[in-house]
This record gives sequence, structure tokens and C-alpha cells, in this order.
Amino acid sequence: MAQQSDQFKKVISHAKEYGFVFPSSEIYDGLSAVYDYAQNGVALKKNIREYWWKSMVQLNENIVGIDSAIFMHPTIWKASGHVDAFNDPLIDNKVSKKRYRADVLVEDYVAKIEAKVEKEVSKAAKRFGDSFDEAQFKSTNPRVVGYQEKAVAILKRLGQSLEKEDLVDVKALIEELEISCPESGSRDWTEVKQFNLMFGTKLGASADSAMDLYLRPETAQGIFVNFLNVQKTGRMKLPFGIAQTGKAFRNEIVARQFIFRMREFEQMEMQFFVKPGTQKEWYEHWKETRLKWHKSLGMGDENYRFHDHDKLAHYADAASDIEFNFPFGFKELEGIHSRTDFDLKAHEEFSGKKLQYFDHEDNTSYTPYVVETSIGLDRMFLAVFSNSLVEEELDNNTTRTVLKLPAVLAPTKAAVFPLLKKDGLPEVARQIIEDLKWDFNVFYDEKDAVGKRYRRQDAAGTPFCITVDHETLDNNTVTIRHRDTMEQQRVNISELKAIINKEVDAKNWLTTM
Repeated sequence: MAQQSDQFKKVISHAKEYGFVFPSSEIYDGLSAVYDYAQNGVALKKNIREYWWKSMVQLNENIVGIDSAIFMHPTIWKASGHVDAFNDPLIDNKVSKKRYRADVLVEDYVAKIEAKVEKEVSKAAKRFGDSFDEAQFKSTNPRVVGYQEKAVAILKRLGQSLEKEDLVDVKALIEELEISCPESGSRDWTEVKQFNLMFGTKLGASADSAMDLYLRPETAQGIFVNFLNVQKTGRMKLPFGIAQTGKAFRNEIVARQFIFRMREFEQMEMQFFVKPGTQKEWYEHWKETRLKWHKSLGMGDENYRFHDHDKLAHYADAASDIEFNFPFGFKELEGIHSRTDFDLKAHEEFSGKKLQYFDHEDNTSYTPYVVETSIGLDRMFLAVFSNSLVEEELDNNTTRTVLKLPAVLAPTKAAVFPLLKKDGLPEVARQIIEDLKWDFNVFYDEKDAVGKRYRRQDAAGTPFCITVDHETLDNNTVTIRHRDTMEQQRVNISELKAIINKEVDAKNWLTTM
């Protein structure tokens, strides 16, 4: 756990040092759990968003996009259940005066048990070497089996208590597990109570006539209330999907872990409308499809796992999370939910407007069922960034810090260096920049020795560095260096576009799905 904490500190530090993420309002001592994406961060975020959009919308004939407003009629949130049921269980420690999510305290306790399992597995793997069978070890080793059974039992009880809204038992579980306040070490807890997560605001010219509104806590409802508009104007036939990316806002009790849990964040969601009775089939389809999308980025299959929900939301008949192995353990990255027909029926009831689909084949009208895929863009950013940051030992007994971002997502695709700031080399380098910038985000750097420039670009995640030298003036060739391998090639300037494109073109990544 200490090693994970050290790595996470390096991630946060590197994100600021190299222009990816800054604390918001930093010159005013910041604002809790709010961050600004800096020059490299905004480019990485944009590339992740586009990689998702291309796979979900551009490559699917039956999925279209919308961009709904953040401000929505307040009755929408009553219909969706957010006014009455969008709560987190809150608990305060009487000594530290700190507030926590009760379920997160329990989940963190379970994470420590899971870390013990991984420690036992790691020790056994070293002991048995190539003959080690991890699955068999986990199923037969008494200590590991005990740990796993305890973890499952705790989460099952927590899920059942939350589903029944038995907050007394949630506190009892915290006390039985002897969970202490992370700050004070005290076990003196208040009762558990529910806390609504929506931010309120007002719309109107004066306080007397202003309408009470909420900042949207999710983007999905903007899709549901536009279902019929999109279906009719797009002449969409079931099954079809509507995708959206955009900001959402939640007044999190414990916003923490850098950009993993923030109060202002961005979602990438797709609601897939299907014929009732086919939802389980499509649910499995999207589970498989979305996991393939994640794995297409080459961040290690072992870093992903499914977690099926024991406690289902009020609208769902099936739900699963794709969890990623962040520096602080496996946590939710994306949710796949079978939402039934809850949303459309609820909006029909509260609006008095019919939201049904007329099936010309069956000559009947019905309310479609929905399968949702929902991923946090900020969490995806953190997954990509933290997984890519490594320190490497080199052959000359030195180390380098390198951000091995998937090339398709890298903010800058290539940096161009003149070897010297004279002899016409900067002019040639500038011309290469002029030629490449129409297709790629490129960067010009002439300061310091080439070795230092390489290191800066390694740390910023740039896949290619191109050096212009005196030989370039003779034969029109340059040196292109590959970030991950540090391999250098001599190539003609005319070849650069094709070499870079082969590594960064989304088609070459998405076709691996």
C-alpha cells in the first residue's frame, strides 16, 4: 500500500510539472476537489474523448450524438429519482470532525484485504517460479481463501444493508470491523445518514421569481428527454443509441484521489434503446464491446476486471463495472447498466407526453428498454496517465522518467529539433513543423542539448522526436527517435508523415478490438 501511495504522489506531481493538471484557483489556495486541465492535459483529454466518440458514434451507423443543456427543468430530476434517491451514506468522526462516505470506508477496508491476497500471491509466485498456478493457489491456499471469503462476505452485507437503507447496520459493520478514522485513528463515529449529492442553483432575474434548478448530476437524462426528438428526426429504428459527452456536477461528501472523484467532472455516455426482452443480450454485448475498447489501448489486460453489482440501482435489472487497477487499487472506470424502461416511463408520467416507439414490423407501440454505457472522462484520463508513467533503468546506469501514453492519445505526436541554432538548421526544422502540423499536433524545441530535449519529450509522452542536422542539408534525411524503445532511424523527410501516422492513427488501434 505504501508503494501504491508513493506512485500516486509521483503521478500527481508529474501531472502538474509537465502541464497536464493544475489545482484550480491555485493562487487563491485552491478549491477542494476541483482541477484545471493544462496545455498538455486538455489535449490528452480531447484525444481520449475523440477516441471514444469515434468508436461509439462514427463507427456505428445506429448510434448518433447529442449535446444537451446543463440546465434542465427541475421536474426531470424528480422523475429520474435523483431528488428522492440520489444520496450517499455519510458518517462523521467525532474526534477529527472529518466526514466520510460510510460505504467507502468499508470498501477501503476490503481493499486492504485484497492487498493481502495479492501479497500472498506474489510471495508464492517467487517461491514456485514458472510452475506457479495462480488460480489454483487462490482456490486452495487456506489463508488466501479465508481472506477472499471475508472480503466477499463484507461486501455482500454492505450491499444488502444499503439496498434496504439499513443505515444502522452499516454503522454496526464499521464498528465490527474496527474501522478507524484515517486522520485521527479514532473509532468514535456518529450515526450514518443520507446526503443528497445535487448542487442547487436558481434561474431568474430576481430572488422572488427565480426558479430552483439543479446542476445536472449526470448526462443521461438529457438523452432520455430527447429520445423521441432524435428518433423521429433521425428516422432511427430499434436498436439504436444516443451518445453524449459533457460536464456533470456532484456535491461529493469525500472528493479525493486527485481527479478520480471530483465535484465537477465529465462523462461519456451512450444510451442504447432496444426492444423489451432483448436487453440482457445487448447488456452482454456492450460489456464485451466496452472491455475490448479499453484493451485496444494496450494498457495491460491484467489491469481490468468486471465487478457485477450486488446492490442494483432502482432502475436496473443488471449492472456491472469495468474496474481498472489504479495506483490505489482496482476502482470503477466504466459502468454498463441495463436500465429497463424506467427512465422513459418516468418521464412519460411526469411530463404527460408520450415517449414510445412505434414498431412498424409488429404494428405496435411500446416503451423501449435501455442499456447504458457510462465512463468518466476524468477517470479515464487518470487511468491512462497513471498507467503510462514509469521510471526506467538505462544501460548506462542512469534512469529516465517516461510517460508511455498510447500514441493515439498523446497530446503531442512529434517534436522537431534543430541540432544547432545556426547553419540553416532551424529553418529546415520549422519547415517540417509547417508540413506536419496540418495532420498532427507537433512541437518545436531548440533549447539545450538534444539529450535533454529527448528527456523532456519522454516525460511529456511525445511518441517521436525528429532531429535536423547538417546531413539533412545534404540529403534531406533526419533522425527520428521512438519514445518507448529509444531506437533511432535515419529517414527521408518525405517519409515522416507515414511513419507517424502508422503509430497514431485511431484506425490502427481500434481495429485490434
